[in-house]
Amino acid sequence: MAATPEEQAPHVVRGPGSASSTLQTRAMERLPGITRESGASKVWLGLVSGAPNETGPPHHHGEAETAMYLLSGHVRVYYGEGFEEYVEAGPGDFLFVPAHIHHIEANPYDEPFQGVLARAPDNIVVNLGD
Repeated sequence: MAATPEEQAPHVVRGPGSASSTLQTRAMERLPGITRESGASKVWLGLVSGAPNETGPPHHHGEAETAMYLLSGHVRVYYGEGFEEYVEAGPGDFLFVPAHIHHIEANPYDEPFQGVLARAPDNIVVNLGD
């Protein structure tokens, strides 16, 4: 059932939620901000951080498109045949991962990375195994 106009009003979510309340992959921590629980129906928005010198498992995000704005550090996204190709983003960069693309996120550096992560239509994470 659709929300009435009175139920749909701008509101503030104070700080991110617990990592345990959203899907995760190893070596990255996602903290939810705007989610279905906060009233969103078409977007997931949160904070993400990646540990230094860590590589996550192969995964994809189903029908969800992913966008990230890097606040600090660097993230590398491997993709393609055998995950041999990659792009790397640093502070001030925007990163886009199309829907259904199998990929691996990595932080090959000695400092963690932090970013703002948006995904739509939801925070879909399909881990493929190591």
